[in-house]
Amino acid sequence: MSEVYAVRRGLLRDRCAAVGSAAALVSRPANVRYLAGGAPPGAVLLLGPGEDVLFCPRPPTGDPADGRTDEHLRVDPLPVAGGDPVVAAADLAVAGGAESLAVEEHDLTVARHRAMASVAPKLRLADLGATVEQLRIVKDEEEIGCLRIAAEITDQALGELLESILVGRTERHLALELERRLVDHGADGPAFATSVATGPNSGRGRHRPSDRRVEEGDFLSVCLGANYRGYRCEIGRTFVIGTAPADWQIELYELVFAAQRAGREALLPGAEYRDVDRAARHLLDSAGHGEGLAPFTGHGVGLEIDEDPQLAPAAMGKLDACVPVTVEPGVHLPGRGGVRIDDTLVVRPEADGGPELLTITTKELLAL
Repeated sequence: MSEVYAVRRGLLRDRCAAVGSAAALVSRPANVRYLAGGAPPGAVLLLGPGEDVLFCPRPPTGDPADGRTDEHLRVDPLPVAGGDPVVAAADLAVAGGAESLAVEEHDLTVARHRAMASVAPKLRLADLGATVEQLRIVKDEEEIGCLRIAAEITDQALGELLESILVGRTERHLALELERRLVDHGADGPAFATSVATGPNSGRGRHRPSDRRVEEGDFLSVCLGANYRGYRCEIGRTFVIGTAPADWQIELYELVFAAQRAGREALLPGAEYRDVDRAARHLLDSAGHGEGLAPFTGHGVGLEIDEDPQLAPAAMGKLDACVPVTVEPGVHLPGRGGVRIDDTLVVRPEADGGPELLTITTKELLAL
């Protein structure tokens, strides 16, 4: 993997050189991990002008959750407790002869900008922007392999929950149990805060689990994902509890399922981000549910659970092959509940079978 990280850093260095910057400072944790292999808490990565250096507030502990740092990368723990790695990086950049330094302005605070300026007043700070985030959009097969394992873990955890007795248990309890099962099956932890929503809460995006207990006849919607070696997936499913679904539940479920299928089928290389959103949104809007829909139909996943691209009405750009995304339409009817169906997929060309579905738990409307 060391070669992979070196190639990634080389691509970033080339992009910086193209805009006249011989050095770059990466501070956003997911970006540091992408370029360095590991990201101990608080670490920042300096690229050039000499060698690349990972600055850490304290010596790395080797915690697997932080990743495994590229063994060929120089790692410098700060000698003084409480020091700021970005200040140390700016100081080294100046010592190496850099006149400008590209930084992630969207990540650095004003206070850190001022601290860098105080130790390197002649160093010109330029905005690196979302350059690293753009490099992260297309995944290599090793990254996709980690996502595939994360999805398998998530499917296992959800499948086991569905085999247990649910009536009478609280949303909060079920969410905690799902997160425990994720870890039991090999996850580093949950990819995000697990959502369990019942009855009138069901169908809400990112519902925060409450002490409401599961009742017969409820819709139960869950959204969860595993974090495996830093890579995060997402799955969302909706079920009916304890009895045959009512007519309105069947009708709503079939509508959301059709919208989700339309979004999945639109995931092909070259497809506009907004066209994928439109494929799913049009069906729900035409059925009279447009006003309460989420602002996006899906998003990229990887080292973060919500990264580029965004599948939204105003999103600009086209999908490439090997881009993992979610497709997650949902409808919530106030006071009654609703349906969310969410999958993680990888964009593949039609010659390779089209979109690769990573989360395979059934989307049949089950009565549990």
